[in-house]
Amino acid sequence: MLSFIAASIADGEALASLRVAAMRESLERIGRYDPQRARQRFLATFEPDYTWQLRHGDALAGFYVLRPHADYLLLDHLYLAPGCQRQGMGAAVLARVFAEADAAGKSVRVGALRGSEANRFYVRHGLVPDGEEEFDLYYRRAPAA
Repeated sequence: MLSFIAASIADGEALASLRVAAMRESLERIGRYDPQRARQRFLATFEPDYTWQLRHGDALAGFYVLRPHADYLLLDHLYLAPGCQRQGMGAAVLARVFAEADAAGKSVRVGALRGSEANRFYVRHGLVPDGEEEFDLYYRRAPAA
């Protein structure tokens, strides 16, 4: 059973550790794996008010961060622990995010590291390309009519 639990400031370190584990393979592939840097980048912008833990039973399975903007919601982070990937949890998060965005009449935007499996995941779930930078690709989904 997957549960969505609001994060607190005390969860920051555990979420940062999960992020490092989830991103390791993608970052190693492009020669940018630096666990300390990955932790610091997350903790520097961690805002519990926008962060949801994913719990599978009592275990931390992942988390996501959804930041509101004037005309869109930014899915700033979505990470699943390596042992929890490919089990439908990411799809459950997107369904929840899309429902929230549709109810608010807002688009969803998200970025993913080049070469990451996340790129195929987002396209499979209906997001379309919306720009790129040196290390990241960006996607969007318009609100449902």
